[in-house]
Amino acid sequence: MTLFDLQQGERGIISKVRGRGAFRKRIIEMGFVVGKEVIVGKKAPLKNPIEYTVMGYNVSLRNSEAKLIEVTSPENIKEEKHYNGVIADDTLKISKYHKKEINIALIGNPNCGKTTLFNHASHSHEKVGNYSGVTVDAKQASFKHKGFKFNLVDLPGTYSITSYSPEELFVRNYLIDQVPDIVINVIDSSNLERNLYLTTQLIDLDIKVVTALNMYDELKKKGDKFNYGALGKMIGIPIIPTVCSKGKGLKDLFDKIIEVYLDKEPSIRHIHINYGTEIEKSIKRLQSLISQEKNRILTNVIAPRFTAIKLLEQDEEEKNRVNELCYNAEEILKATKEEIIRIEDHYKDSTETIITDYKYGFIDGALKETYKESKKDIRVRSRFIDNILTNKILSYPIFIFFMWVMFQTTYTVGAYPMEWLELLVANLGDFVSGIMPDSILKDLIVDGVIGGVGGVIVFLPNILILFFFISIMEDTGYMARVAFIVDKIMHKIGLHGRSFIPMIMGFGCNVPAIMATRTIGGRNDRLVTMLINPFMSCSARLPVYVLIIGTFFPERPGLMLFTIYGIGILLSIIIAIIFKKTLFKSKEMPFVMELPPYRMPTTKAIFSHTWFKGSQYLKKMGGVILVASIIIWALGYFPKSKEIDKQFEHKAQLVKQEYEALANINSNRLAQDSIQTEKLIALNQVETNRLSAQQENSFIGRIGHFIEPAMLPLGFDWKMSISLLAGIAGKEVVVSTLGVLYHAEIDDEENTKDLSSKLKEATYSHPKRAGEKVFTRVSAFSFLVFILIYFPCVAVIAAIKKESGGWKWALFMAVYTTTLAYVLALTVYQIGNLIA
Repeated sequence: MTLFDLQQGERGIISKVRGRGAFRKRIIEMGFVVGKEVIVGKKAPLKNPIEYTVMGYNVSLRNSEAKLIEVTSPENIKEEKHYNGVIADDTLKISKYHKKEINIALIGNPNCGKTTLFNHASHSHEKVGNYSGVTVDAKQASFKHKGFKFNLVDLPGTYSITSYSPEELFVRNYLIDQVPDIVINVIDSSNLERNLYLTTQLIDLDIKVVTALNMYDELKKKGDKFNYGALGKMIGIPIIPTVCSKGKGLKDLFDKIIEVYLDKEPSIRHIHINYGTEIEKSIKRLQSLISQEKNRILTNVIAPRFTAIKLLEQDEEEKNRVNELCYNAEEILKATKEEIIRIEDHYKDSTETIITDYKYGFIDGALKETYKESKKDIRVRSRFIDNILTNKILSYPIFIFFMWVMFQTTYTVGAYPMEWLELLVANLGDFVSGIMPDSILKDLIVDGVIGGVGGVIVFLPNILILFFFISIMEDTGYMARVAFIVDKIMHKIGLHGRSFIPMIMGFGCNVPAIMATRTIGGRNDRLVTMLINPFMSCSARLPVYVLIIGTFFPERPGLMLFTIYGIGILLSIIIAIIFKKTLFKSKEMPFVMELPPYRMPTTKAIFSHTWFKGSQYLKKMGGVILVASIIIWALGYFPKSKEIDKQFEHKAQLVKQEYEALANINSNRLAQDSIQTEKLIALNQVETNRLSAQQENSFIGRIGHFIEPAMLPLGFDWKMSISLLAGIAGKEVVVSTLGVLYHAEIDDEENTKDLSSKLKEATYSHPKRAGEKVFTRVSAFSFLVFILIYFPCVAVIAAIKKESGGWKWALFMAVYTTTLAYVLALTVYQIGNLIA
């Protein structure tokens, strides 16, 4: 009988794990080991995948993976635990010199609270999310405590330090290459057995470790009894209870780190996990070969025992390291093969599985002596919520409704503070214009800086609202459920349900979303997810959407915004199917993903995350957008043509003469006022035409007119084309560029028109369409489609280059998205005009 054969609510004891390679490695590490009880939970709305509970964790597996795990009833299995205690080792190195600076690495399972600890300790604001894969790179911060400088590094969340996934390999290589003084192993108190598996690997690595027993309040709330002090003495690692979300226990934790660093902590001792007679015999043989004097380049940085264990586990990364650094590599690898054959013949199973069983056996034995679990189940609330949010009928409507509410709120609620900011920016421009004498500097500040940056900063409220909703999805644990309910759909297009998480993250920013693809197993799946991620409209596109939709589709702005985001999602699905059937054919990856318990995020955390993202947006205002606005302004300001100025000065003189003649003819007071008003309007129009002529003659005008013939079939004039070109730096720059380019149009009397009015009144200057309105509903929608699809931004291209390992896919992304944007925008505009 397999796990798949069990019905919802039924229990089974794992009797055998079949399968090979990455799936087998990951499934065993996540607790699906022989002898463990598994409870069948809910099926996804489309009946695949299925949620299972093992070791207190909820994990989802596809039906095909569940069929590889054989189970039996509890009464049919004989309990057999590999628990042989520990092997004491008194050779722990004591440092004779201690500097006042401690390098610390934070390591732990996803969702254990590691990044929360990092944020509280260092007063940083790194993103914290209740799902796997938020921390996708090492984050660093420094702070002082009791005269010591702590250099804290937050490493990616990982279940182990094998070489199964990029984040696991990253963590292992960091620990080996950087050699931190202390490792803080953060453990989720509510799931001790699973979290301690990583601890056993740190023990093998032979480094100084202090354990933060996090979420200790949940353990006490549940009623569990845990003698963490006794466990700490048993394994030679001090354990400090913490509640990182509230900052509790952190002072004690860092006090303990100082004691460990100064070698004043008595419980610190080096132990080895006893893997039984046969495996220990193999470890000793390999260890003696690795420990040769000529191999010091390896043994100085990695414990020989750790290398021996990894070789027996058939770890490719350590095989390569031995080949590179050991003079007797051939002898070591030959001995490894012989020992693997001997062990597998003796146990009738793979060495990797046997060593994992011994690790869990050690954990089980250690907890039997120190931990007593209460019968109270604190996950009842999570299961109750899951019954609604992952319900086969309600799950998709709830998700779609939530997304609709997010976009509707982003537009409608954000409209009010946006209007206040628009008024503030307009008044600031008028104030500066009034106090400064006419000069290049005045034009730069008013038109370049205030007109450019101010035109983008007004969208800050919309950005904050969008990030507020994304933070709620991440911090509560709902994001992981979304991946669970859409996995079957993602499976149909050849991707993993986990790919949906970076896609949703892309609504915030595509750069961290692309980095988050590291959590996806399989290079091809990662590449496809990277290449479709920019179709998820990031917050940088939102200002363009809000401007165009508010100007040309004011009747139902929320629905229109939802439609644009929906087109992006639909496109990503279509492109993913095409890529999986052509460029990225590969064997499908197994779906193994933890479903963390729902947690109520604190108000402080939600607003902290939201404001952190908002502050990044503001920093961008003073960086790339300011620079881009000034460059666009300069390109539009120079070169100045004296001939154009003379030509329009002459026209202005003619206007003055004409109206003065009218005033002389008509002596009526009211008529005189009316003539004066008409004169001012006419002179303003001459000034508008002068500035427009100067702009068309400028560098940016020449560039725009050069590319305009190619963009006219899409309904874009030269100003729109230039804004798209500037948007390569960042999509917010599209709005600031339009703001700079349309500064020339002056309203009656002295008030500058807002950008929306300018766009409505803009006309083509191209001979073929001279005098026609540039923006219609069709051309506006075509513009939105182009913005959605084309070249994401320089930062995204750089992220893809880094994550894919070269320029090939980064350049492919730039070319294919821009080509696709052109084709679809052309189709929308041409067909739209035929229908309209």
